[in-house]
Amino acid sequence: MITSPNRLVGTVFGAVYVLVGLLGFAVTGGVGLFATEGGLLLGIFEVNPLHNIAHILIGAALLIAGLAGVPAAKATNTTVGGAYLLLGIAGFFLAGTAANVLALNTADHFLHLASAIVLVGAGLGAERSARVATA
Repeated sequence: MITSPNRLVGTVFGAVYVLVGLLGFAVTGGVGLFATEGGLLLGIFEVNPLHNIAHILIGAALLIAGLAGVPAAKATNTTVGGAYLLLGIAGFFLAGTAANVLALNTADHFLHLASAIVLVGAGLGAERSARVATA
């Protein structure tokens, strides 16, 4: 049983991101790997094959780290969360340009920012809070 908040967040987010990456291929048939516009996942999140691959790889990293142990989960949650924070902010400036190789749209930006908040929050604070509560 996973009792660590970091391991739980990493494992759950990892499984969800792997699933989202796989489901994304159902809506990206005929879309180019680096297309700046893609198919809509769940009707609102724009994805292309590269975006799907990124979700699978990031999800796998989170899942593996979550299952490996607390130090790996903390480091991976913090790192991925930081990357999502940067991507969430940069995405607002990339949309509509040739640099938007992940076919990001506004819904993606807000989801990436929300993921960043949870992942960075868990990575930087969850274990510390758990130790203080038991001391």
